[in-house]
Amino acid sequence: MVQEGGAAEGLSLPRFAPSTRKMGRWGDHLFRLLIRASALALLLIVSGMVVVMAMAAFPSIKAFGWRFLFTSTWDPVAQHFGALPLVYGTIVSSLLALLIAVPLGIGAAVFLSELAPPWIRPPISFLIELLAAIPSVVYGLWGIFVLAPWLRTQVQPALGSALGFLPLFQGPPYGVGMLAAGLILAIMVVPFIIAVSREVLLAVPDTQREAALALGATRWETTRLAVLRYARSGLIGAVLLGLGRALGETMAVTMVIGNRAEISASLFAPGYTMASLIANEFTEATSNLYLSALVEVGLLLFGVTVIVNALARLLVWSVGGAVKEVRE
Repeated sequence: MVQEGGAAEGLSLPRFAPSTRKMGRWGDHLFRLLIRASALALLLIVSGMVVVMAMAAFPSIKAFGWRFLFTSTWDPVAQHFGALPLVYGTIVSSLLALLIAVPLGIGAAVFLSELAPPWIRPPISFLIELLAAIPSVVYGLWGIFVLAPWLRTQVQPALGSALGFLPLFQGPPYGVGMLAAGLILAIMVVPFIIAVSREVLLAVPDTQREAALALGATRWETTRLAVLRYARSGLIGAVLLGLGRALGETMAVTMVIGNRAEISASLFAPGYTMASLIANEFTEATSNLYLSALVEVGLLLFGVTVIVNALARLLVWSVGGAVKEVRE
């Protein structure tokens, strides 16, 4: 028994436990430092981008000041630059895309999370993710060869004859223009809105649904009052994420918007966005002021995109925090 006890005591190695714990503490400390360094590196990279772009845009900021945002002239030959048509084109095309994509996206998300049979949800979700993975240049080619001719020969003449009394549907049917850009952006934004909205709706506690059904609500009333109202801020965040995607889209919009720096009330007229301007004219910038104006447009687009995405993330996180409090 003594030998067994001695053997047992020989197998236990208490003198190595402190060093093992010490090495574990050092490993945790090193891991924590690496994670913090990675997070700080991302912040430094973004800050460095802002500083470099601001320095490159300083000649344009100094030359034009606030007039850059409120003038409509974009004339590289005369060295007069104003970003108002670009801001107008970016906002109108993005809002038009949201006007089409939000009802489709939220409706599809409600169907997938609340109404669809369980066996059909995985394949439809997979197809939606495939839509989000298609390169934008493919959407642009489809827009040039399929969407634009269809709009020119079918849709725009019909809209002009039926609603031509409105300024939105006046002018010759070019095919390319603000309407084509809005439709392309809507198709590209829908998968993002569906994916985020579906996750937000699935995060709503089942107790919300059960309570509404117990009070005698119908399936639609449960979805409308107990689910959609509870997830309202998260759905708004999904829409803002889609808006951030639409604001920064470049190639597909460049190929179908017409690329003309002017402000027109008609959706048939060509337009310009900030991203498409940079893609088209950056290689043609022959003077320092021209290049600086393009960089200032990029800085403006960067700021707008960051603000929109930050607001969207905050709204989505607010839904997650509310769900966590309910479950606790």
